[in-house]
Amino acid sequence: MVTIGVYGWDLSSFLEALAAADVRLLIDVRQRRGVRGPEYAWANSARLQDALAGAGVAYEHHKELAPTTELRHVQYAEDARRGEGKRSRTVLAPEYATRYTREILDQAPLDLVADELPANGAAALFCVERDPEACHRSIIAERLAAEQGVAVSHLRP
Repeated sequence: MVTIGVYGWDLSSFLEALAAADVRLLIDVRQRRGVRGPEYAWANSARLQDALAGAGVAYEHHKELAPTTELRHVQYAEDARRGEGKRSRTVLAPEYATRYTREILDQAPLDLVADELPANGAAALFCVERDPEACHRSIIAERLAAEQGVAVSHLRP
């Protein structure tokens, strides 16, 4: 399994990175499947799904793994305290990580996600943040690694 975000990629390099990692399934763990601004319009759900289909990559949306709006606001408060924006975030707030794990991940049927992983090739956990340390996808990946024995690497632009 790999993880990948939106920020820092353009569509072409994003698809090339997925191909190089032999990704066969992209698992979208965003609550809202859109990204503001023309630079990342390719990552809006319909456009992304079309591009993935053209590249031979299946798409699944697992909204149950997305943080709630309330949780995102916990992270935004930490971003403000650190003087970081969403696109420049470097770490997750400890409160956010703890609450995300307890309120979302501990309730999620990760065995069903694990059952979807392709027998050949890789799956990619997908969200928006550039760095996995700044995104809940890293928490999901850690849990899958610990509970399902899934090897994880992170794709970065």
